[in-house]
Amino acid sequence: MRRTKKRKYELLLCPLMIFVPACCLAAKDEGPHRAESEVRLDSSSATAEGRTRDETPDAPSPRRSKREDAGHLGLGMRLSTLGAGAEVAVSLNSRVNVRGGFNIFQYSRGFNHDGIIYKGQLNLRSGEAHVDWYPLGYAFHLSPGLLLYNGNGATATANVPGGSTFTLGGATYTSDPANPVTGRGKLDFLKVAPTAMFGLGNLVPPTSHFTFNFDMGVAFQGSARSKLNLAGSACDATGAICVNAATDPTIQANVLAEQTKINNKLSPFKYYPIISFGFGYRF
Repeated sequence: MRRTKKRKYELLLCPLMIFVPACCLAAKDEGPHRAESEVRLDSSSATAEGRTRDETPDAPSPRRSKREDAGHLGLGMRLSTLGAGAEVAVSLNSRVNVRGGFNIFQYSRGFNHDGIIYKGQLNLRSGEAHVDWYPLGYAFHLSPGLLLYNGNGATATANVPGGSTFTLGGATYTSDPANPVTGRGKLDFLKVAPTAMFGLGNLVPPTSHFTFNFDMGVAFQGSARSKLNLAGSACDATGAICVNAATDPTIQANVLAEQTKINNKLSPFKYYPIISFGFGYRF
């Protein structure tokens, strides 16, 4: 009986002796496997994170304004008190442009002054250059400059029908019916005149292509310079005494007085007002 019980105990202990070490070994093996799997997961997570960082596009760097670069070109058309014209501008930096252009206009009209019939023609022809400075940005600008060529002025032909009276310098004459008084007149200003202007707009804008430009200012063109040349014969009130209008000292003195009178009437135009509005395109 004792042997039988002993064998039973031995049979029960054998499986336990086999099972317990096996569990311990399994636990030991599981630890490294878990660590290895965790390392693999961590490494794969790090790789995925790194890959995500690599695949994430960098934030775009701020664009540099094209207006900051020099050399941009703008062309425009305009209407102004100087006439119809065109202009071109080039940017030097973000706040300074150089601008130049030309203007042209012509108008004809007949009129009678002191008994002398004039057929006059107004001519506006000029070429100009300016520096546009933008102290507050690209819209408001100050624009000192020059009328490099000031062809603004007028020409006229004069005629006094024979037998008609006319006045020169306060003296009254009669045009000789046999040799009526004729003449030519001219009015001009300084050929080069400084200008001072301000305005809104930019012919070389920083972003858009289509643009506008508005200017106001003045041209310092000096006093008017009139010139009147007469030919023919001028007679007294009776018509009995006639003299050559081109050479007679008295008549020539009266012509000078008439020129002074015209110049005084036009004295406000020594400061010629400039108002300009135009459209343009930046390339």
